[in-house]
Amino acid sequence: MVHEEMDDFEKELKQALERRPAPPSLKRRVMERRVQRGRPNQMVWMRLAATLVIVALLGGGLRWGLERREERRRGEEARRQVMIALRITGRALNQVNTRLAAHDRGGE
Repeated sequence: MVHEEMDDFEKELKQALERRPAPPSLKRRVMERRVQRGRPNQMVWMRLAATLVIVALLGGGLRWGLERREERRRGEEARRQVMIALRITGRALNQVNTRLAAHDRGGE
């Protein structure tokens, strides 16, 4: 009896695992589902990714431009401060030279 049940089981298993040709419409149905499901979502994700890349590039370019402008402004401010310091130093040196010249004339 157990042997008979095993034979029946093996027959069922063999039948289940037998190779059968696919129905002719299977490929068409699978491709239609893939187009209906995959393409719109895939396109949405691709568009979203492209949009994010463009936004990141624009944001990076804008930030770079603002940083360059700020750097230029700081450079101009530093140059202005150096020019003021040089004028002050020049005046101080002129005053010292004037005093030294007066001292030399008075000391002769």
